[in-house]
Amino acid sequence: MVDEIIKSMQSKMDKTVDALKKDFGTIRTGKANPMMVEDVRVDYYGTLTPLNQLGKIACPEPRVILITPFEKGMLKDIEKAIFAASLGLTPNNDGSSIRINIPELTGERRKELAKVVKQKAEEKKVAIRNIRRDANDELKKHQSEMSQDEVKGHQDKIQKITDSYIAKLGDLEKEKEKEITTL
Repeated sequence: MVDEIIKSMQSKMDKTVDALKKDFGTIRTGKANPMMVEDVRVDYYGTLTPLNQLGKIACPEPRVILITPFEKGMLKDIEKAIFAASLGLTPNNDGSSIRINIPELTGERRKELAKVVKQKAEEKKVAIRNIRRDANDELKKHQSEMSQDEVKGHQDKIQKITDSYIAKLGDLEKEKEKEITTL
């Protein structure tokens, strides 16, 4: 029973860490990254479809994203979708593919992005703490079946796991901040 609570908690915390990684992937750092545009939704015959399902997204150069659609007729729609996504990117249509040049980040923009990174990391840390609280609440429901020492031991175990996940988030945050602030 306690093992199930802990496994469930760890599974949720893993998903939270993965969500933060995905969030960080969408933050522009001055380097081209396919994740910046892969979730852009394009109107494909009346259905909003992720860009990564409509074409190949590659980074042939450190500051260029190249999108080669599977259907050439989709170029205009993809271009419109990138503009509509408000990513601050300007697509260049060359007739067979779309090139997006990633501009150099200004010092001011780097600071703003660092704040966004901190905010997203803090949101996920709060989510981790909420997961811990839920696990502790679940443990309290089964408190009558255990001694106080066992309950305390399990709570300590839950806290140690929580601390390790918060440390992971902190490491991801520092890594992303370093990536943003490095010229």
